[in-house]
Amino acid sequence: MTTADLSSLGRVSIGDMALSTLFSAILSFLVCFIVIKLVMKLVDKLMANPTVKLDGTIKGFLRNAIYILLWAVAVIIVANALGIDTTSLVAVVSIAGLALSLSVQNILANLFSGLTLLITKPFAAGNFVEAAGKSGLVKTVGLFYTTMDTLDNVSISIPNSEITGSTIYNYSREPLRRVDMTFSTSYDAATEDVKAAILEVVEQDSRILHDPAPFVRLSAYKQSCIEYTVRLWVVNADYWAVYFDMNENVRESFQRHGVAMTYEHLNVHIEQK
Repeated sequence: MTTADLSSLGRVSIGDMALSTLFSAILSFLVCFIVIKLVMKLVDKLMANPTVKLDGTIKGFLRNAIYILLWAVAVIIVANALGIDTTSLVAVVSIAGLALSLSVQNILANLFSGLTLLITKPFAAGNFVEAAGKSGLVKTVGLFYTTMDTLDNVSISIPNSEITGSTIYNYSREPLRRVDMTFSTSYDAATEDVKAAILEVVEQDSRILHDPAPFVRLSAYKQSCIEYTVRLWVVNADYWAVYFDMNENVRESFQRHGVAMTYEHLNVHIEQK
């Protein structure tokens, strides 16, 4: 086939489209298809690398986002090869994207908040946390919602945007936790007797750690009582058991040591003239 034959073949048209334009579009599509395949293989290889420490949900989201973006670029390239004005096409896509983003801004806010939680990891499944005015045991951290079980065994799903916009308290992250308590006694009770009664309970409880050392000191003089502050360190899992046991056992210890517990009251003195 001569050059003249090729030239005349290129001038053959299908409808309003020259055959050469169609060949160019097909070639562009094939090149884009091959490039996308190669890029996605590279992405999959990077995602599978053990040094890339990302959550599986994030990996899937990033892979899909890259795949969609590559095909969007491919469509524009092929459209340009077909002689379509890509400037107007890009403008239409941009306007459509803006309209879509405005209509789903709450969904997008939850999505990016979910990605933030999965990347920064302020908590994980199994942690007991307080966030967005709710507290419970975290079950799952998704792209849009975080699900947790409350103490009364109610499953709640909180939008991720509410969680990232609030202060997060993670009670499970650290291995040790401090138990802070306050006990009130009568002014008639000697300080040493009160401290001895509390420390007796502390010594009998093997769950209470001695490093850091337990802290028992007189902390305040109130109108009707004297307050003593107690600070104890325990393993995180023992926190509530030690807290409630201390409340019960200290009361019994006070009774054995003759320490009177008190409450808010008003003494009225009547003078006779």
